[in-house]
Amino acid sequence: MNKSLFFILHPLSFRKFFMKSRLLTALIALPILILSIVLPLFAPQFEQANWLFTAIAACAFAAGLFEFFSITKKLELKADAGVAYLGAAALFISFVFDAPSKAPDLLILTVALFIIIVLATQMFRFQKDFSKMLTGIGATVFGVLYVVFLGGFLVAVRVGFDPILSSKLLLFFFLVNFGADAGAYFVGKNFGKHKLAPLISPGKTWEGLVGGVLFSAALAALATFWFFPELPYQFSIPLAVVMAIAGVTGDLAESAMKRGADVKDAANFLPGHGGLLDRLDSLLFCAPILYYFARFYF
Repeated sequence: MNKSLFFILHPLSFRKFFMKSRLLTALIALPILILSIVLPLFAPQFEQANWLFTAIAACAFAAGLFEFFSITKKLELKADAGVAYLGAAALFISFVFDAPSKAPDLLILTVALFIIIVLATQMFRFQKDFSKMLTGIGATVFGVLYVVFLGGFLVAVRVGFDPILSSKLLLFFFLVNFGADAGAYFVGKNFGKHKLAPLISPGKTWEGLVGGVLFSAALAALATFWFFPELPYQFSIPLAVVMAIAGVTGDLAESAMKRGADVKDAANFLPGHGGLLDRLDSLLFCAPILYYFARFYF
């Protein structure tokens, strides 16, 4: 057998290659993400420090939306990606100006106009066959709301608060989410016996869920002690628990979508991690929780 083919087919070799790819991707992506979050802490006088995170978010949402429509294409749902990206851009801009807090009417108006435009354009697009019109409209609108509306609250966290507070909030957010992911993986792999949702994601277990919640709570406590004393333990730990559960729900929701389209990963954009949508799924469900907690608490 050809050696390269043997390497690909051999389970142990493939597993090592997968883990190396996953680690390499993390080593490249994580420092950039961390820099985009902490830059305002070290350069508070640099007014444009917020824009690195905003630019990364814009790229991530664009890629996530592309991957979502790749899934809908496999299901032949006839989504209109062109109109969707225009709506996504308008919605993203509203979050850049912190519309949820400063101009909530503008945010509602943006969503309403987007829905109206989708309906107006699709009735002409499907005039030769209206049987797919409802599914096309549903997939187009839902994709934008799922990726950009939910994810946009992270952008609003970045721009809607004092730069130092927003950096701490985002550090807390990603620390808790990564902790939940790592805890669920470690505990589930080593101790998992009872399936959480076998028809949706066979690898997830109740033990993994508990492990993820405990890890996220522990890291939330560490965050309070280490860099975020403004968020005391009686709030940071319950917030982390809620976010961990919401994150698992988001992960399962995206897994159900992929299972419906019969795909393992949304894409192969991130070696060893799948697509960006596979990384965003849990974050999307947690973003509004963090934003509105911070808005009411601080």
